Amino acid sequence: MQDDADKTAAPELTGERLTQFQLLASRRLLPLFVTQFLGAFNDNLFKAALMILFVYGGLVAEDSSDLAVNAAAALFVLPFFLFSATAGELSDKYEKSRLIRFVKISEICVAFLAGVSLYFNNLALMLVVLFLFGLQSTFFGPLKFSILPQHLHQTELVGGNAMIEMGTFVAILLGTIFGAIIGGMDQVSAWLFVLVLAVAAVGWLASWYIPVAPASAPEQPVNWNLFTATARLIGLALKNRAVFLSILGISWFWLIGGVYLAQIPNLTQDYLAGSQIVVTLILAVFTVAIGTGSLLCERMSGRRIEIGLVPFAAFGISVTGIEVYFSITAIDAVGQRDIWAFLAGDGSIRVLFGLLLTGIFGGMYVVPLMAFIQARTPEARRARIIAAANILNSAFMVVGAVFAIVWLTVLDRTIPELFLLMAVINIGVAVYIFNQVPEFSMRFIVWLLSHTMYRVTHRGLECIPEKGGAIIVCNHVSYVDALLLAGAVRRPIRFIMFKPIYEKPVLNFVFRTGRAIPIVGRSMDEAAYEEAFREIREGLADGDLLCIFPEGKLTHDGKIDAFRPGIERILQETPVPVVPMALRGLWGSFFSHHGGIFRDPKRFWSRVEIVAGDLVAPQASASELREKVSALRGEFA
Repeated sequence: MQDDADKTAAPELTGERLTQFQLLASRRLLPLFVTQFLGAFNDNLFKAALMILFVYGGLVAEDSSDLAVNAAAALFVLPFFLFSATAGELSDKYEKSRLIRFVKISEICVAFLAGVSLYFNNLALMLVVLFLFGLQSTFFGPLKFSILPQHLHQTELVGGNAMIEMGTFVAILLGTIFGAIIGGMDQVSAWLFVLVLAVAAVGWLASWYIPVAPASAPEQPVNWNLFTATARLIGLALKNRAVFLSILGISWFWLIGGVYLAQIPNLTQDYLAGSQIVVTLILAVFTVAIGTGSLLCERMSGRRIEIGLVPFAAFGISVTGIEVYFSITAIDAVGQRDIWAFLAGDGSIRVLFGLLLTGIFGGMYVVPLMAFIQARTPEARRARIIAAANILNSAFMVVGAVFAIVWLTVLDRTIPELFLLMAVINIGVAVYIFNQVPEFSMRFIVWLLSHTMYRVTHRGLECIPEKGGAIIVCNHVSYVDALLLAGAVRRPIRFIMFKPIYEKPVLNFVFRTGRAIPIVGRSMDEAAYEEAFREIREGLADGDLLCIFPEGKLTHDGKIDAFRPGIERILQETPVPVVPMALRGLWGSFFSHHGGIFRDPKRFWSRVEIVAGDLVAPQASASELREKVSALRGEFA
């Protein structure tokens, strides 16, 4: 089967870009999706059954259940901390689909050992099996995320990551549900063993259909020393500050998620007066919400890697997390209510709704960060960077589990207070990361503007080259033209800005973060003028996408003014393709000069269209470019 070229040949990245749901029907994603889905299902099936046995089955003493639950959670993620470095190096060195098959074979072996532990009701061996499930997931993690950019276009990365994240959390949900059900049965050992083994076997079969993903760095040596390999991997991740801080953001997400999920059985029993089935309901709401938030990312980001969603989602996690605390503390109930009695009780729907929103914001938070890491990391070390992320993820999760143990047992505080504390700390973590990487905050401002004040539609943006130096020429209508263009175009744009506009408060932060190039007329400051042209030449030579508003100023009458000759000098010094674009519908808006700037706040949510035309040769004159832009704009000023 391995030699069957039709089965294993790597797909060509040509043709139409697919949506996230179309990808799920494509061989570029479906076999990987099924393989990872079943692996995540199995991990959580066994872990959930174990948790139910801890809390409801009497496997450990009642007064030790908090300790046992959080210790088991830490034990599962410990392999990620110890072995991720080796896993990342192997993933870069060898062909990935073959490695995935080896991992799935190891899962079948672990399933057999799980049967032994259950048959003898041996708690120590059950914990060893939990560790081994974490170990095989450790080696699978870098493979599944580093293989995506090899099989998907960059415009498909958000959708592909969203499907993988959604699948993971749905698998967590279903695994947890089945684990909770089986954990409450009389014949736990037989049912759990059969299901774990069957799922592992089907996952192995699915892995044979994953297309080939050639080794990214076959010459890369594997360092078998766990400690030096880990240190080297973290050092590699630190080389790109934005990527490293994105990894920290994902790790913080897993810390919060791990703390929330681990407490749900005891939270349900002790604070919500719920039975085992209520535990399943709450887990279902939380995990489905994360999957839903993941899927929303593609629609909300316009199929681009939109890190502007991250600050929005981080803020949402804290607000809803605080609300969850107050909703839990408002419930006053005793006993163990079944699902209908719980839903009928005062405050229960409020708790579920708070957890639903927290999960949705969580999914919206993590998907753009993972896609950002994949896109900003060279292929030759992508798996190792993802492995570094797994190391930090696991370290944060272990820290979260230890913190929860200390909070609940040593300090004798409550689970609702733990949730509140996590939500408050999340604000500080988010502020720190977004302060360190201004690009996140800048993209948030751009995203917010293009999704609140205006209804922005696009046409012809496929004309913009996906890579290489090029320059956009566009009409200039309002103070937010650059922000709207930046929100529409998938590639990062460096704007050539009239210096007085570049220096406007708030806008200056956005333009500096986006490496805009301020320019003034030669008569005003010749040195600044020449410096701007030097930066333009270097940017185009480096393959940047630049944008200039050749009118040199905002329109005061809605008409397109003459294009200044500066655009001709740019194209003479660095001949690159020119993309004519037009902004339609901005004249008369709040930020335009129609009737005076800032005079019409009623025009919120107004319709704006961004239109791009076919590429123009660099020999075009300023007047010819103006005609192209005027034709694109038409009468819709």
